[in-house]
Amino acid sequence: MLAAHLNLFPQCPVSTLQVLCFARKKFGSLQNSVSAFIDEDSSIQNRSRLAEYDSPVLTKRRRQPHRSRSRRQCDTPALGVGGDPCFTPFTPTTMSIEVSETPAQASAREERQKAGQPAHWLHSKPTEFHNPWPSFRSNQLPGFKDAVTMLPYMFSMLTNSSSVLPDKETVAKIPIQKPTWGVGDSKLVAENAGKIKATWLGHACFLVELPSATAGVRGPRILFDPVFSDRCSPNQWMGPKRYTPPPCALEDIPEIDAIVISHNHYDHMDTTSLTNLLARTPAPHVFAPLGNESYFEGLHIPASRAHCLDWWDARRVTSSAASPTTFDITFTPGQHFTGRGLRDRFKSLWGGWVVESSSPPPQTSSSSSAENTTPPARIYFGGDTGYRSVPSDTDDGPDTLPVCPAFKEIGARFASGFDFAMIPIGAYQPRRAMSPVHCAPRDSVALFQDIRARRALGMHWGAWFLTTEHALEPPRLLKEECEKKGIEEGAFGVCGIGETVVFEVL
Repeated sequence: MLAAHLNLFPQCPVSTLQVLCFARKKFGSLQNSVSAFIDEDSSIQNRSRLAEYDSPVLTKRRRQPHRSRSRRQCDTPALGVGGDPCFTPFTPTTMSIEVSETPAQASAREERQKAGQPAHWLHSKPTEFHNPWPSFRSNQLPGFKDAVTMLPYMFSMLTNSSSVLPDKETVAKIPIQKPTWGVGDSKLVAENAGKIKATWLGHACFLVELPSATAGVRGPRILFDPVFSDRCSPNQWMGPKRYTPPPCALEDIPEIDAIVISHNHYDHMDTTSLTNLLARTPAPHVFAPLGNESYFEGLHIPASRAHCLDWWDARRVTSSAASPTTFDITFTPGQHFTGRGLRDRFKSLWGGWVVESSSPPPQTSSSSSAENTTPPARIYFGGDTGYRSVPSDTDDGPDTLPVCPAFKEIGARFASGFDFAMIPIGAYQPRRAMSPVHCAPRDSVALFQDIRARRALGMHWGAWFLTTEHALEPPRLLKEECEKKGIEEGAFGVCGIGETVVFEVL
């Protein structure tokens, strides 16, 4: 698991296995963690082992030992009380979901073929990827000496030492409430019928409901980066542990049409949560980056319901619920990296997502069809990304530093802007090491402006202690940076865990 956390340092010149060996000599108690981590990585090549190790769909050979574990070892409170995760599927409905290429996808594919190998592919086939911009500098990331210096801190974090976790007073300042999904008050439901509803479920997980084309019927629902396990780790007995719980149980999440994954790091892709969500009836479809196909196959998710896309690929999703709903989803570039094991770093892609409803919000009784010219809703999910590589922990360097050009390209391609964006603001210290792959609030505000977002909520904070900044620093710095840039108060802020925020479609 220590090696898993060292995946925060992509293309580190020191071998991760060397650091693990040093850690074993220094601490003596990491042997099981190393074995578990290697098992996780090997499972990429062995699908049956993946299904046993990283999924609640266990074989008979593994089931009995799994049940014999203690509550702490199997600590997944959102999935059930101890032992095997327990999930009761929703009552079956007649809803079906169809996924097809968007009208523009075929022409985009032809243009890509004419252009040759994409810049983010390392080879002629999409088997390994990289960040193709000067804004990503791997040569300033930690070496062996830096890794050894951080070992005591990392060991304390991975074993959940109280010395690194936020104190109770700090945690109490992060609001948590049971979600209402925006349907708790009938008056508010009517008022918000044509608006986007976004519920933050902690860290990078959001449930977003787009406006419905039919009054009184729910709109398309998309669940982003669901992680409901207690630890973002290959196992539930070691690794970063939540200091704030999920605001609800997994089975409390209402019916969804799609699950969207930004990349395969453990704090963004939790196969236990995925397996339970995809066992629902009706089953949602899952959208993820290229390179994750073997994970979904190992979890026994049919290829017809798992869609792995390259940057700028787009799909149209049609759901035949009580009233048919349609939305388009596009995978967009970001500056990050991937890896769940010793041998799969950069083997799968990473990025953000754009979702557009293809139908206007419902008309009110006082509006005619001629008056209802509100455009379709459009949202952006940033996943996990860096923006630029700064020279030191205390100096962000000059404004002339190269920045990731992908976000201005997103803003140009979706020129009318975004009604709502979900943008990461945390996990940025030590700054020199983290800046190539994680936004600090200063970067987050620049990204917000680049993509032409009108409203946004900050995410990627308030759940796990992954880096060294104070737990409450990200929202405080976000407010300061917005003020510096003259951004309207409330345009880009944060909300409580479990809170539903509504956004106008403009």
